Amino acid sequence: MNQHLRSEPIPFIDVASQRRRLGDSLDAAVKRVLDHCQFVNGPEVAELEKQLAAYCGAKHVIGCASGTDAILMVMMAKNVGPGDAVLCPSFTFIATASPVARTGATPVYVDVDEATFNMSPESLKRGIATARKAGLKPVAVIPVDLFGQPADHDAIAEIAKAEGLFVLDDAAQGFGASYKGRKLGTFGLATATSFFPAKPLGCFGDGGAIFTDDDELAATLRSIRVHGQGVDKYDNVRLGLTGRLDTMQAAILIEKLKIFDDEIAARNKVAERYARGLGNVVTVPRVAPGNTSVWAQYTIRLPEGTDRDGFAAALKAQGVPTAIYYGKSMHQQTAYKQYPVAEGGLPGCESLSQDVISLPMHAYLTEADQERIIAAVRGALSA
Repeated sequence: MNQHLRSEPIPFIDVASQRRRLGDSLDAAVKRVLDHCQFVNGPEVAELEKQLAAYCGAKHVIGCASGTDAILMVMMAKNVGPGDAVLCPSFTFIATASPVARTGATPVYVDVDEATFNMSPESLKRGIATARKAGLKPVAVIPVDLFGQPADHDAIAEIAKAEGLFVLDDAAQGFGASYKGRKLGTFGLATATSFFPAKPLGCFGDGGAIFTDDDELAATLRSIRVHGQGVDKYDNVRLGLTGRLDTMQAAILIEKLKIFDDEIAARNKVAERYARGLGNVVTVPRVAPGNTSVWAQYTIRLPEGTDRDGFAAALKAQGVPTAIYYGKSMHQQTAYKQYPVAEGGLPGCESLSQDVISLPMHAYLTEADQERIIAAVRGALSA
């Protein structure tokens, strides 16, 4: 193997390069917060909400403490609880379903399209029928814009409308992407996103946001995120939580939002190079017509029979990190396997969990490093 393939490890997600690029602007943003000392609900929170709303076209944006809290807050605002069913894809991170379970409602798992990794509308229909057969009342569906690509929002919205369900879009990995010319953040009753540092738009800690055009829902969410308070903070009118977005994180996100579109463009160039270099040896991800992706992850499928652990070890030896999203779908995990699955099972989720693996993806991945990655992948497979 050529010596250059054993050089310094390539970052899987390169927050440090972004930090260097933003440099003084981030320092100045943090200093402003330190100077005014409004660490909770400071002016940067409202400013970020305004800018995020303008970015995606949503009427209201409610900053919150995490993407998980974003989903939970919507569930609370809609009084989702025991006896209710919420339809979720099983092939996703657990934060999609855990807020549902915390309300006492029942997550019902549906399958995904193996080409896009996103919720299968046909499985959604079967999942709704499964919930009703189990004596549950289907009230909501949470499609996930997995790995950065929007779900099939038109098909899901049509089913939800016919069945009387509200849609909460989980755009924790997809904020910044577009579906048929519309930015995510404007689909369904509400959209939840995460600003975890590894996300395409990430802060330096935990953070999230909810997007909605519904005035009443927005007002309820603002109450819920501060203990359920009413017009006075000592008059709490509903159950709530401490779900506020930290002012420091908001200040950081304002600066990162300025370069967000440029970083998305860079991620798409990385994805194009991967597709050219690997499309004939692995199954590369496909973006559905009319969609754009922010490439939160670049997830490939290995050829049938490949030793995935051995493949990952071979790449690691060449300084190429990998990750597996997700080695177990939610219905296969200990704390969540008791919940119902759509009739017909979840063969797509189970197949993906066996053979997917993700390669380094970020806006600062150089062509030279990407050539190393491509060579390492091809070499590991040929070996």
